[in-house]
Amino acid sequence: MANLVYKRVSTDQQSTDRQNLVLAEAGIEDPVAFEEAAGTSSRLHPLQRPKFAELLVYARPGDTVHISEMFRLVRGTGHILDVLDVLHRDRLALRIHDGAFSAMDLTARHPRTGELLSTVKFMVQTLAAAGELQRDLQRELTYDGLRAAEAKGNKGGRRPAIPDGKTQVVRAAYLEGRSIAALARDHDVSRGTIRTAVADLLPKYTAADPDT
Repeated sequence: MANLVYKRVSTDQQSTDRQNLVLAEAGIEDPVAFEEAAGTSSRLHPLQRPKFAELLVYARPGDTVHISEMFRLVRGTGHILDVLDVLHRDRLALRIHDGAFSAMDLTARHPRTGELLSTVKFMVQTLAAAGELQRDLQRELTYDGLRAAEAKGNKGGRRPAIPDGKTQVVRAAYLEGRSIAALARDHDVSRGTIRTAVADLLPKYTAADPDT
């Protein structure tokens, strides 16, 4: 019985580093990996994705499909049900190792009859986890945005303070007529940081009302 690993990233700025880490920690024996081309959108139905389709052709009854997080494979409840129908049909197990659904066995069958366990129970679990799936997806979209910004040379969070030794340069440039906005761009800091550096040089009305 084979262990089939499925990986996907939504943009070509992303990497599979996190997925690789989660899957490595799971200790999967002799994994056979199927990785979508970078930028394969989560909006594309899983059953229409080239590598997942290839995985299904390769799979044999009793094999297990492994993914790091559910949102790598599906986008919403409709996708979940479609994929599970196929996995049940082909008698494949599904294992999610982190995030939504990681504590559930969505392909569990009765040990004697081989039938799927209670459909009602399954639907309750699915709907209860749907909110968590959306939160995982939102985290993915946020991560995509940060990685895209980094690729363009921008980083999230606060801009840094003025580097040591540059304060006097900033003050001199301001006295020579350089604007606060221009100095902020020059030194890649916020306007507030520049105002702090030249606070005692500002006109009284500016010091009293920094937003003016």
